[in-house]
Amino acid sequence: MTTVSNSGAGAPHAPTPVRQGGTSVRKVAIASGIGTTIEFYDFFIYGTAAALVFPTVFFPALGSTAGTVASFATFAVAFVARPVGAMLFGHYGDRIGRKKTLISTLILMGVSTFLIGLLPGAATIGVAAPILLVLLRFGQGFAVGGEWAGATLLTAEYAPPGKRGLYAMFPQLGPAVAFILSSATFLVTGSLLGDTNEVFLDYGWRIPFLFSAVLVGIGLYMRLAIEETPVFRAAQQADRADAAPRTLPLMDAWRFQTKEILLSAGALATLFAFFYMGTAFLTSYGTKTLGFSRPFVLTVGIASAVVFGFTIVVSALYSDRIGRRRVIMISCGLAVVWALALFPLLDTGSPVAFTIGVMVTLAIFGIAYGPCGALLPEMFQTRYRYTGAGLGYNLAGVLGGAVPPLIAAPLASAYGSAAIGVLLAVLGVVSLLCTKALVETKDDAL
Repeated sequence: MTTVSNSGAGAPHAPTPVRQGGTSVRKVAIASGIGTTIEFYDFFIYGTAAALVFPTVFFPALGSTAGTVASFATFAVAFVARPVGAMLFGHYGDRIGRKKTLISTLILMGVSTFLIGLLPGAATIGVAAPILLVLLRFGQGFAVGGEWAGATLLTAEYAPPGKRGLYAMFPQLGPAVAFILSSATFLVTGSLLGDTNEVFLDYGWRIPFLFSAVLVGIGLYMRLAIEETPVFRAAQQADRADAAPRTLPLMDAWRFQTKEILLSAGALATLFAFFYMGTAFLTSYGTKTLGFSRPFVLTVGIASAVVFGFTIVVSALYSDRIGRRRVIMISCGLAVVWALALFPLLDTGSPVAFTIGVMVTLAIFGIAYGPCGALLPEMFQTRYRYTGAGLGYNLAGVLGGAVPPLIAAPLASAYGSAAIGVLLAVLGVVSLLCTKALVETKDDAL
């Protein structure tokens, strides 16, 4: 394999304008953060509903355990769809621009989520209900597959030298804010409807999905107000001046930087596993296995998301000082130890232990998540940066976000909950080794 170094790596930083054509870095950061918040809000409410509602509404004939497994299998579908979305949207993001592509991903996510809120249950339309649910979930994953890379590229390509970790942090905060919003929406909905299972299962769970249409409108307004990145515009001008035929971004990314794609996927696999555990799975585990009330579990989720957001900020800022690679390695090392301690702690049945379990899980996720918004854009050349960063990120989603949902519940049933911890610890070791093999990128120019 031929490896092409990052363009400008080791060279002095070219000054990136703080304001370009009326678009300031701060405005781009806010627009990217709002956009990822909306996209991940839509993504999270599905995970919460998969834990609390979907086994009963869409898989009633399977029983409690099998219904939960089937529900989380639909949750995993989105992670499988994400690399496909990364390839398609990455192609257009590298060809027609970051801004136009991000508008498309936001619209697709909004339509998919809104239609889930209107979808009749299995009691009404039979087997068509779970089939349509899977298709709409695929649409969500397809959209997120193209969203993340574009949002981080917007901020990273606008950011001044030495501050990419700081500015790329804003889209990374989207999941933390989205988790707060999704949990709060379900909490308020349950409170206003009396939190009775009958009303909640009938139509209460639909309100967060339908409400997403309002958020998507806000996100579109923000994204339409910003301009294309100066880095991408410069690359387009260079391409027009080059008479050589252009190849597909996907082919170039895979041909020249296969190693970086695979290593980044392995390095971030644990990040996704802890993301899934700290949100969807522990929501289900807390209510169904440990017997905690839905309001308590959702409140813990909100508090944990605040901790999650704080660790994203701190780790992103430190990555500008000590490097992306070192910060992510710290997260992977902590993940190996915490994975083995998590379920013995949870199985004490203590509300305090459950709170600590969710908070620490999301905090470890946040330590790795903060720097990766700058890391992946820095690893790839401009002409296929959207595609390369999206592929690495979303392949990690398959390894860490699709596999655990499918096997966690059967694994716990067959070998006890500690087996899930062993699975997470093994993923942590793999991520630690892959991160160690990466090259530090914080001083590379884009």
